[in-house]
Amino acid sequence: MTNAEAVAVLVVRVVLGVIMIAHGLNHWRGGGKIEGTARWFGGLGLRHGTLQAWMSVITEVGAGALLVLGLFTPLACAAVVSVMLVAGLLAHRPNGFFVFKDGYEYVLMLAAISLALGVLGPGKVSVDHAADIEVTGWAGGGVALGVAVVATAGLLATFWRPERPERAVKTEDPAVTGVAGQETG
Repeated sequence: MTNAEAVAVLVVRVVLGVIMIAHGLNHWRGGGKIEGTARWFGGLGLRHGTLQAWMSVITEVGAGALLVLGLFTPLACAAVVSVMLVAGLLAHRPNGFFVFKDGYEYVLMLAAISLALGVLGPGKVSVDHAADIEVTGWAGGGVALGVAVVATAGLLATFWRPERPERAVKTEDPAVTGVAGQETG
């Protein structure tokens, strides 16, 4: 890796890390704090909203800090990809592509950058490089994508219980509808 490439990877890694730290801290201390974040997760159909809120804070701040340091980079990238998959699938996908309509454009970009960083590795200015524990190339990308997909699938299988829309019920029983023949629901 040339010095220019090392600096480019460092910039991407640190900026992505700082974004994730800020995002996690906002879930914790911003706007509605943990309680508001918990309600938001519950509104997305995730059970145990408070647990989800704290896990998002820990994951986002932790992954961000690891990225800034360049430590366990493929796993940090996996954490970011997983968070973005959950956000993209549950919160942003129904709104279409564009971020100005609360679509998935932004989370897709962060996930793609994280996956690319998993492939490229942390660069020369990183703890991974200094400790000679870099995982790069297909292996780094495989760890980042594989762990992210497994973690996302596990979270959704364990905690996601979206509300089912109630079906309209036709009945002739005025005790149920109040007026014979009206639909309820």
